[in-house]
Amino acid sequence: MNSLYSPYRLWSVFRLLLSFYLLIKKKNRFFGVKPLPPQELASTISQLGASFIKLAQVLATRNDFFDAEYLSALKTLHDDLPPMSKKEYEKVMHRAFDPLPFIRFNPTPIASASIGQVHEVWLDEETKVAVKLRREGIEKRVRADIRIVSFFNRIFRPLFSHTTRHSVESVIVEFSVMIVQECSMNQERANLEKFSHLYASSGVIFPKAYPKYSCDDALVMSYEEGWRFDDRESINNSGIDIIPLIDKLVRFYTDQMLVQGYFHADPHPGNLLVSPQGQLILLDFGMVKRVSNPTRIAIIELLRAANEQDYEAYVSASKRLGTVAYDAPVAELAEFTERMFEIFANDSLDSSSMQELAFQVLEQTRNLPFKLPQEAIYILRVSAIIEGLGTTYIENFNGIKDILPILQRNIPRALGMKESILENIIDEIKHLPDDLHALRETLRRASRGELVVELSPMQLESIAHNTQNALRPIVLALMLALGAMGAWMGGVNEVAYVLLGAAMMRLWYR
Repeated sequence: MNSLYSPYRLWSVFRLLLSFYLLIKKKNRFFGVKPLPPQELASTISQLGASFIKLAQVLATRNDFFDAEYLSALKTLHDDLPPMSKKEYEKVMHRAFDPLPFIRFNPTPIASASIGQVHEVWLDEETKVAVKLRREGIEKRVRADIRIVSFFNRIFRPLFSHTTRHSVESVIVEFSVMIVQECSMNQERANLEKFSHLYASSGVIFPKAYPKYSCDDALVMSYEEGWRFDDRESINNSGIDIIPLIDKLVRFYTDQMLVQGYFHADPHPGNLLVSPQGQLILLDFGMVKRVSNPTRIAIIELLRAANEQDYEAYVSASKRLGTVAYDAPVAELAEFTERMFEIFANDSLDSSSMQELAFQVLEQTRNLPFKLPQEAIYILRVSAIIEGLGTTYIENFNGIKDILPILQRNIPRALGMKESILENIIDEIKHLPDDLHALRETLRRASRGELVVELSPMQLESIAHNTQNALRPIVLALMLALGAMGAWMGGVNEVAYVLLGAAMMRLWYR
């Protein structure tokens, strides 16, 4: 337990979070301390382990938090770690399988990540399976890391602006919830079973779980053979055309996020394989997320506005999604959006030129109130990962030029529309009685003065923030005035005059 909170570890976490603070705030130093250089930052994160690798991967979805050099360093972080020691491995094995139900168990893992490691195992001579073992003590380590991060966040919290503070806290809350869930093999098995049922007709292959042999320390599932999605050489040599698979992957994620609202939140190349038969295989269901209906609608509106190049509507949808503060300037953000679209839609630019121009635009918008709400964190991360997978095979592949047209074609399905016009008409006729009843009820309530107007969470947050800003100088002035009264009653007139003058100045310059 002591090693979880050792002075060296606490200091390393403090230096890391201080570096994040300085980079996000665009400050060169804090009481003489500079942020860690990009490579040292990445090295520190890797040494701190699972929790901080995943936290950094989430933060790296925010291009406006870090410059190009730091983003490049953060993108090199991999969730690959050495396997457990022999003693830890034997301890987990004894707890998970007693007695051992397999005829053969390869003790050398074929993959080893932060939460667990995977082994080749044979149930019998014909049935080869994969067993994912949870690392010994990983849940304790993760919960300790969450406490440390939360503690230091309370120290840094007052130093952030309202918008940045909201984004950072969203990242910490969402990361805390997800990583604890990832530590449970029972939860991962439940995610896998639900995912397999929901997307049974997707054409994507998922492992089959074996509940009889699984527990919270071990997940036993079918062994799926394939090449990593980014193994370009092997896939090309096998004669598989990757372009239809990229299209299929984007369509599959459109179905997950916009139609079903239930998606795999970690499709990095190690979790996404291509079988020798040219089929997509999806692995590792520790990170699965739901998308609420309001968020799905906001994303659909965002895509429609992007396709129609209606940049003010795009900003409006971004506000509903929560990635832009509700009271942000629409005209300025619309201009920024238009410039970004022009850069990424330009076929004459290579990828490095696109990135350079994009960072120049971002540099001019550092003070705009971008946010990172909890619901959008993993949506943005998945989008970035899929875009990265596309660039492995297609030069200048990006979300605006290559992914947006595929998403646009799937919007009608996301809105629940049928394949043919006749089916849509029949569906509308079916809902007509309910719609008429709802209209009549609305008119009845309006005539009685009973209509209720609901404010969105973003509007309520904006109102609360503005109210707080308006009241802060008044409360401070009142406290100074009370202090002046106390000083006057105590006979310290000079102090009373100073405090009263300060109170009047605070009200005047609020």
